[in-house]
Order: sequence, then structure tokens, then C-alpha cells
Amino acid sequence: MDNESEIDLCGDENTSKSGKSENVDLTDNSLNVVISDALSEKDRVKFTVNTKTTLPDFQKPEFSVVRQHEEFIWLHDRFEENEEYAGYIIPPAPPKPDFDASREKLQKLGESEGTMTREEYNKMKQELEAEYLAIFKKTVAMHENFLTRLARHPVFRNDHNFKVFLEYDKDLSVRSKNKMEMLEGLVKSLSKTTDEYLLSATMKDVNDFFEQQKNFLIGYYGHLKEATTKADRMTSKHKEVADSYIKISSGLVHLATIDHKELDRYLNKVAEALEKARKIEGRYASDEDLKLSDTLRYCMGDTFAAKRLLYRRLRCLANYESANRNLEKSRAKNRDVQHAQEVSEAENAQQQACEKFEVMSDKGKEELIDYKNRRVEMFRKNLVDLAEWEIKHAQSQVQMLNNYIAALKQDEDLKSPMTVLS
Repeated sequence: MDNESEIDLCGDENTSKSGKSENVDLTDNSLNVVISDALSEKDRVKFTVNTKTTLPDFQKPEFSVVRQHEEFIWLHDRFEENEEYAGYIIPPAPPKPDFDASREKLQKLGESEGTMTREEYNKMKQELEAEYLAIFKKTVAMHENFLTRLARHPVFRNDHNFKVFLEYDKDLSVRSKNKMEMLEGLVKSLSKTTDEYLLSATMKDVNDFFEQQKNFLIGYYGHLKEATTKADRMTSKHKEVADSYIKISSGLVHLATIDHKELDRYLNKVAEALEKARKIEGRYASDEDLKLSDTLRYCMGDTFAAKRLLYRRLRCLANYESANRNLEKSRAKNRDVQHAQEVSEAENAQQQACEKFEVMSDKGKEELIDYKNRRVEMFRKNLVDLAEWEIKHAQSQVQMLNNYIAALKQDEDLKSPMTVLS
């Protein structure tokens, strides 16, 4: 992204630096949730969720359950659909596990086993297995992160459905949505998106803080989306470089068997060096994908959730203004008994809309300040980790190359390629 952009990945100038939220205490260990194990089957992944707690609302201090992805989505939807949480940023749901591409590659590799050497086949198989394992680890991490966000939130951690998800040791009997339900969800989502667009285009927020946050998040989300696309492209190129090392290494090994035999040791050593360079490059690409691309992708989901909070508050504001207009119309009518009842109902509706809007505004401000602190901390931690890993891999790469260069120079039996060819 452009360094001159007014919107950066770690903050915005519109939020006060002194603003500090007490919404989430990252040092609170009264409820710890981790995914200790996961089992990948053909059409599903089973996650083992372990919980340790000192909270009195749970029956035991430690317990473990097995959950599937659909049950994570069920839990997320319970928070999304609960009106009591309209003023909060709902953590984004974890993405659906997708191992189809890796499985398809492994299947194709098995079918083409007879067309390549045993060494080439083993190298490609190791590479695809490593890719599958990396995707599997990412899937587990994203599901665990979703639960951790809920467990650390002082309100979400007390939700009944969350407690059931963590503690009930039997199947929750959650099924995937059928086509009709998916269609209804799509229509509902489109309706919300249209309503959000109309509200954003026609209404200016009465509170400067929320108006500034809305403008910031719209631009910020666009920058995150662009950065995620570029990070994915960069990671993909690193994986292509690692794959190319396999082909070059295999080619050199094959060449060593058919060319001048005095080149055998030279070519095999270079092929061996490329194979080790491939492994380092592959780890580099995996770490980059985990600490950069996935961080950006998660922040996209978190930012979208923050935008949804602003939309819900704006909808609440529109309802409040509508209640005010209805009250004015009722008061303007003749003051008979029937109209007095109408005025009383309009006053009650206006009062409820006012209270709901004020509560949502207070909670929303706390959540947005916490969101800023959380994303700054996330970027800081993951980018520091990525830099440290990149330095470590670069040092390994340099050390490996120096060792092979030294080994080639010290090999007294190995002649110069130019001497051999002459």
C-alpha cells in the first residue's frame, strides 16, 4: 500500500490516542479455550475444544468437547441474531475448512506416479503433504481464535449458547443450511446491504465520532482488501519458487546419471542444496501466509463486523428519528380520548427508541475503541513474528549455501566443470 495513504493498517488519526477501552482484558485467564486436537475426515473436521475456567457458572473447572465447523457457525449466528448484542462487534465466523484442492493434487499425483521417477514422486508428495498440513493448521488456528475472542469478552463469555457450546459433551444436532435457507439468508443479506447503502448515502450521523469512524472504516476496509490480494499473490509466487526448486533439482539428478560421470558428484551436491533451499522457501511461504495474509484476511472480517455495528446503530438512529416524527404527528392531532391514547403509545415508542439508541451508542463507542487497540496489537505481534521468522529463514538459507560452497571447494576429487568439459 502507498506510504502516503491517510489510512494505515494500525490506526487512524480520528480516534483519540488517549482513548482507552476496558472492554477486553487480555490478561484475564478466568476462561481459557484452546483447540488441542483436530481430526480431518473426508467431508468434515472434528475439533477437540478444551476449556479451563475459574468462573462459577460452569459445572467443572476443566472439560472437553468435540465440535464440527457447522456448530461454530451455529454459535456465531446465535450472537448475530441476538438483539442484545446489537451494540457489540461480533467476532467474524471462522471460514469453512477447504481441503479439496490439496486432496485433488494428491490424487492427481498418485495417478501420475508411473510417469516420474521415484525421487521426483517422493519430493512432490512431501510438498503436497506439507501444503495440506499448513492449511489444516490455519483452519484450526482460525476456529480457536473465534472462541478465544468470545472467551475474553466480558459479555459474550456469559452467553448461554456459548456455555452450551463449551460444556455440553454431546452432539448439538446442528445441520448445514438447506438450499431454501441459504436462499433466504442471501435475500436477507442483500436487503441489509441495500438498507445500509441507502442509510449511509442519505443520513449523516449526529455524533462526529461515529461519522468519522464510518468514513475511516470504509476506506480502511478497501485498503485491507487490496493488501490481502497483494499478500496472497506474493505468497503464491514464493510457493512457485519453492516448486521450481523441485524441478531443477530433479533435472540435475537426472542429468548426473546420463552425462559425464565426473560431473555426478557436482550435480548431485547442487541438487541436494536446491532441495534444502526448497524446504526453507516453502516454510517461508507458509509463515508469510499465516502471519501476513491471514492477519490481513482476519482484520478484513473484523473490520466488516465493525461496519455492521455502525450500520445497526445507524438503523437504530433512523428508527429513533421516525419515532420522533410519529410523536409530533400524534401531538398535532385533536386532543380527544382516542388521540390521547395514540399520543401515549407514540411517547412510549419514542422513549424506547431513544434509550435503545443511547445504550447502543455507549456500547458501540467502547467496542470501536477496543477494536482499534486490538487490531494495533494484532498487527504488531504478527508482523514482529513474521520479521523474526524471515530473519531466521534467511540466516538458514545463507548458512546452508555457505556450507555447500565450502564443501564443493574442499572436495579434492571434484574437478572444475570447465576442466572436465574441455
